[in-house]
Amino acid sequence: MTAASATDAGSPSAALANPHDDDPRRYEHLTKIRLEDPQAVARAAASRRRHPGAVLGKQNFIVAADHPARGALSAQGQPEAMADRRELLDRLQIALANPAVDGVLASPDIMDDLLLLGALEGKLVFGSMNRGGLAGFVNELDDRFTGHTAEALAALGADGGKMLTRIALGDPATASILENTAKAVDSLAAHGLIAMVEPFLSSWVDGKVKNDLSTEAVVKSVAIASGLGSTSAYTWMKLPVVQDMERVMAATTMPTVLLGGDPAGHQDEVFASWGRALALPGVQGLTVGRTLLYPADGDVAGAVAAAASLLRAEEITPAAAAKPMEASK
Repeated sequence: MTAASATDAGSPSAALANPHDDDPRRYEHLTKIRLEDPQAVARAAASRRRHPGAVLGKQNFIVAADHPARGALSAQGQPEAMADRRELLDRLQIALANPAVDGVLASPDIMDDLLLLGALEGKLVFGSMNRGGLAGFVNELDDRFTGHTAEALAALGADGGKMLTRIALGDPATASILENTAKAVDSLAAHGLIAMVEPFLSSWVDGKVKNDLSTEAVVKSVAIASGLGSTSAYTWMKLPVVQDMERVMAATTMPTVLLGGDPAGHQDEVFASWGRALALPGVQGLTVGRTLLYPADGDVAGAVAAAASLLRAEEITPAAAAKPMEASK
């Protein structure tokens, strides 16, 4: 399916279009394993074939599935679209079956399900670390680290951890989130794991947390987030696609993946904006969830294939990297 055909307007409540087993007992074996053999999760993680690793130019495609852990269940206008765990697992397995999908970003519960299903063979694995800032919570910006720890991710053989870092200058909870993000960056680095930092400048507007998606705000958030922790050696940025992405990418030398969010615009426009941003230096790929798992027409496989077609697949050797070698001859 092309990007254009994947984005034809459909009902926000479109059912899953791809063939699948809809037996309500189809995941009951996961309950049996959790009940009778919980160590199976650790065994599945230990025996899993790892991803060969990120390479500049070979852009990575990571599917995000950590939204339910903070009570964010909506997608495509459906308030409870992600509430059905069986359907979410169906959609994730359809997406992960595409060889162009390099990996997953998930909360511990979903990660464990996918490990037991054998769906993460050869994939990049990122754990979601701070999920305590529940959607709509009066203390939403006090985003506690209630998910994966660096130690747990190392034990799972994961590649890194992700943290949402909302910077609200008018909310005192910001000091805590900055401090805890810095500690998480250091903890991941101590295990040689990637810290995927997702920063926003945020504020309270009519009782809800709103992220500032102006170019200036995103650039400022990158500047702040880049300095968190005692080392940036393992830090990646996870950034929204906004106007003038050239200025955004000029603000960092860190590998950057683009997030999808839950956009309100037509999917053709969304895909076009991703394509333009993916062409910029430093952009290492996509980390997208609801946009592809819950497309308007229900065709997850088609939406994933269309997004994959936007990615570069050829390794890049920067000119600056070759100069020291040439000088030493």
